[in-house]
Amino acid sequence: MPQEHISVADAKSRIMEHAADHIIFDGLSDDALKAAAQDADIPADLAKAAFPRGALDLGVAMHMNADATLAQRLETENMTHLRYSEKVAHAIMLRLAIAGENKETVRRAANFFALPQNAVAGSKCIWNTADTIWTALGDTSDDLNWYSKRTILSGVYSASLLYWLGDDSEAHMRTKAFVDRRIDNVMAFEKTKGQIKGSRAYQAFRQGPGRILDAIKAPGLSGMNDLPGQWRK
Repeated sequence: MPQEHISVADAKSRIMEHAADHIIFDGLSDDALKAAAQDADIPADLAKAAFPRGALDLGVAMHMNADATLAQRLETENMTHLRYSEKVAHAIMLRLAIAGENKETVRRAANFFALPQNAVAGSKCIWNTADTIWTALGDTSDDLNWYSKRTILSGVYSASLLYWLGDDSEAHMRTKAFVDRRIDNVMAFEKTKGQIKGSRAYQAFRQGPGRILDAIKAPGLSGMNDLPGQWRK
């Protein structure tokens, strides 16, 4: 009987389907990856090809998969009755709900990405979540605001995630209130930033040394999506 041909993409998907049960007990680790591959009947060499960096790639792939689910959900969500700040808060709570299907797995993953050697990859994951939310909400910024929005939302989501992990209230109502407060803080900051931009001092700054900020553009505009951004003279 011919051996089943399994692509790397299929192997990755099948391993992730079994990973959560093992991460709960073994943490986000190479042992959990190995056990998940065995459950999925994926050969060790193919599992290595799917996740070259082992547990690190497994954690990143699971996070990105959840972000993709968030993007799909936001496409079908009816948020026309919500203010913009409420849409952002709703998107954060929706992302936490998606993660909440495996809350203990998220706790173990958070501990893993808190390690110094994994912090950069963890930051990229959080940044991707923020980018997913802003993109789904129709953000069209292509300058410095593209970065500032995602930086601020990354901080809000990170804080909300940590709060959520310790929240045992019904329907995570305390987390929702926490998110609302953080979004209110951001909106207050945006209001202050708008006032600063309207000041004569700021206008003078932008006409002088601040003109350099106009050269900062969002990634993707030149088709080079593997870069964090681009510089235009």
